[in-house]
Amino acid sequence: MNIANEMLSKLGSDITNLKEGLDPENLAFWYNKIIAETIDMAPPWLHLMIAIDNNLDAMPYSTRLYFLKVQEIMSTEMDKSLI
Repeated sequence: MNIANEMLSKLGSDITNLKEGLDPENLAFWYNKIIAETIDMAPPWLHLMIAIDNNLDAMPYSTRLYFLKVQEIMSTEMDKSLI
């Protein structure tokens, strides 16, 4: 029974962390941090990608997934413009 309680506690903690990662205030914090770093780098499309890469490891899991999707979309759009 103790193992089941530990597993439920861990699962509850994981769900809470995932939920907090998509909280609008959390996303806004990471958005502002990435934009601030992006402004200091160039070219525009590349420095966004680098800033995201530089911060992924520090982000909550669900926030990281969000910004990985942003990178994917940016890459697809840049590929289109190169063709």
